[in-house]
Amino acid sequence: MLMDILYVVIGLVVGLVLGFLLSKKLMTKQLKENPPINEEMIKTLMRGMGRNPSQKQVNQLMKQMQKYQ
Repeated sequence: MLMDILYVVIGLVVGLVLGFLLSKKLMTKQLKENPPINEEMIKTLMRGMGRNPSQKQVNQLMKQMQKYQ
């Protein structure tokens, strides 16, 4: 009985550690492949839409983007 509980607890701990390490690795890979948006990307996007962005507009968009992350 006690050994069964010990096996379950050890299994949970090992599963949590492995799950954490795997998710950390996958998140690092995702961020490397798809970097978060930065000011230069916003400027390029707005120029592509035919707008000449001011720094104030870029800052406003950056604040909005950070608000939803």
